[in-house]
Amino acid sequence: MPIYEYKCEKCDCCFEKLVFGSDKEPVSCPECEARDVQRLLSCTGFISSSGGSSCSTGAPSGFS
Repeated sequence: MPIYEYKCEKCDCCFEKLVFGSDKEPVSCPECEARDVQRLLSCTGFISSSGGSSCSTGAPSGFS
């Protein structure tokens, strides 16, 4: 049961939604109820056993 982030194309509202595998209804904006929403690439964060954290957005880091 992942939580997805969405952005409404009509009113620019960003929101999260818990999506179940059995959900058949399209996602709609909680502000304006438009169904023209785009699922965003979410940042996945975690804390390692050494105490460091990570968040990978896929953006270039400047290292080659």
